[in-house]
Amino acid sequence: MADCCHGKAGTAPREAPPGTPYTCPMHPEVVRDGPGDCPKCGMALEPMGVPVEDADRHELHTLVVRLAVCGALSVPVVAMGMGHLAHGTAWGHWSGGTASRWLQALLTTPVLFWGGWPFLRRAWQSLVHRSANMFTLIAAGTLAAWGFSMAVMLHPAWFGSSGVYFESTAVIITLVLAGQVMELHARRRTGNALRALMDLAPATAWQILPDAPVREVTLDRVQPGDLLRVFPGGKVPVDGVATAGESAVDESMLTGESLPVGVRPGSKVRAGTINGAGSFDLRAEAVGSGTVLAQIVDMVAQAQRGRAPVQDLADRVAAVFVPAVIGCAVLAFIAWMVAAGSAPAAVTAAVSVLIIACPCAIGLAVPMSVMVGVGRAARSGVLVRNPSALERLEKTDTLCLDKTGTLTCGRPEVVRVARAPGADEERVWSVAAALESRSEHPLGAAIVRSARERGLELPEAAEFTSTAGGGVSGVVAGMAVRAGTPDFARVSGEAPADDSGRSRVDVSEDGRWLGTFFLEDAAKPSAHAVLDELRGLGLRIVMLTGDREPVARRVAGELGITEFHAGMSPADKAAVVRSMQAEGRRVCMAGDGVNDAPALAEAETGIAMGTGSDVAKETADFILVHGSLEGILRTFMLGRAIMRNIRQNLFLAFAYNTLGIPLAAGVLYPFTGWLLNPMIAGLAMSLSSVSVIGNALRLGRQRA
Repeated sequence: MADCCHGKAGTAPREAPPGTPYTCPMHPEVVRDGPGDCPKCGMALEPMGVPVEDADRHELHTLVVRLAVCGALSVPVVAMGMGHLAHGTAWGHWSGGTASRWLQALLTTPVLFWGGWPFLRRAWQSLVHRSANMFTLIAAGTLAAWGFSMAVMLHPAWFGSSGVYFESTAVIITLVLAGQVMELHARRRTGNALRALMDLAPATAWQILPDAPVREVTLDRVQPGDLLRVFPGGKVPVDGVATAGESAVDESMLTGESLPVGVRPGSKVRAGTINGAGSFDLRAEAVGSGTVLAQIVDMVAQAQRGRAPVQDLADRVAAVFVPAVIGCAVLAFIAWMVAAGSAPAAVTAAVSVLIIACPCAIGLAVPMSVMVGVGRAARSGVLVRNPSALERLEKTDTLCLDKTGTLTCGRPEVVRVARAPGADEERVWSVAAALESRSEHPLGAAIVRSARERGLELPEAAEFTSTAGGGVSGVVAGMAVRAGTPDFARVSGEAPADDSGRSRVDVSEDGRWLGTFFLEDAAKPSAHAVLDELRGLGLRIVMLTGDREPVARRVAGELGITEFHAGMSPADKAAVVRSMQAEGRRVCMAGDGVNDAPALAEAETGIAMGTGSDVAKETADFILVHGSLEGILRTFMLGRAIMRNIRQNLFLAFAYNTLGIPLAAGVLYPFTGWLLNPMIAGLAMSLSSVSVIGNALRLGRQRA
């Protein structure tokens, strides 16, 4: 893991695989081939991908050792530095003497230059890169306190009775290291979501061999096409298709859906899911990095490195904040020297301003919320491809939904077949199914499924072409076949009309109508309740479908949708989105098909069903692993929770610095006689960062 905002006492994880790219947790656009420091903020670069827990332990151990040594050296320094409180005693007399001061210097110097070396090194780099950052303030404050104290020791005649600040220097470094330990503990938890996902995959699989009992092998030995057996209660090792046996698997860890999914021959199963009481065999299709689980992990890791637009605000503030703080410290020093003529008070105020104003919390506010929130969303089956879409999603007021596969089950059934006079019914089925077997559309899949259930042998289809929003065409048994909408199939008035609200697929052969399939796709059982909750979030629901008006009207009526558009081509859907945007609406599009891709790309935000087409998922900002309608509701709820958490963090960070700088400068001194001790400033600085991280971690318990 990278260091916290204060710096890192150890080095970047050495356990990262060779060739792993490194990036800055606060500036994800910075990518290097190996470990190092960010040229913008000075933070140690961290390996991209899943955090290495062993590396975390090594870093934490290094920090704890450094903290223990600095703490042990700081305790006697503080005891001697506070000896004046025992005025009139032998201890008070000795601690104020020259020997005590030189002993404080001897103990403080290694604390600053060994314990605080990471801060000093990064501060120097910030000057080299002309990019003042939080390390500049930490180094300036501690060096100023130590340097002033050494000057008093070396030239006592110049400073008279001025005090020394060795105890402040030692305690500030120790407190910052303590803050690092607390922050590292917290930051490690932000990688738990990814590590938990990785741990879903078992380390081994049971391979079925010809004429031999099953044997246990490591996953790296499993290849596509291998036969594997999943025993009761075991984890599915790879993505594949069940070949024998029946059971039910729990996919909640990937999809967020609590109900088990039945498995029988032909069912697809995913790596990481948990088998129930039955046993089944599967043929491996995707292994290693090719599994859905591995792709989810990679996507979540990339999203956690992503950048929300609100981060730009924090960066703009930080860019001017550090120079402004240094200016405030100089002004505080001058003001105290002019008003009180007290060098000790002037140094105390200046050092306190430099330490307490460190903008660590500002830098952590956004990335911490994004990291934790994206991980929480992944556990609920919501994959965030583009963190910048979170801000746009929160402002959405209109949700456009595709019908088939989104509002409906996406598993239509053939309810009636009409055929041309003299046409053989079996031929109508086989010709249509042969062509549709190469299509991804749910209506085509229903025809193919029904044909196979009838035991029909399907001929080969050549010269296959798919036209989004129209249908499919090709050559079957030497005849040019088209299947799709009536216009696409070019059927004449011979085809029957149907206004029952059913979907239809017309089939033509060499330009002559061959038959028409009528299908019905039921609305998802939970659709009505979910839509009510979405409306409760202030969203206007609009249904966009390529289906005919009667079909769209039937589904819209069942679900209480008052605004819908039927007969939409892909371009039409995108045009509807643009027209809504022209009216001032902020639109989110949710769909699963190729014909939804233009609208998904056109809308401010897009949500693609994980069960849908690859092109739809590539153009979307969010992907629902399971593809359920409940996932859309989860997306909005989690998106809003993440943005709310970001605003809370920014408020905490800005409010802390707004209040802290005047207090450190001594504005209350004329009224209370109280001047902030630099040690207290150091503790407050560390706790401010911990408070921001702690608030971000609350997202891990967000209901979804």
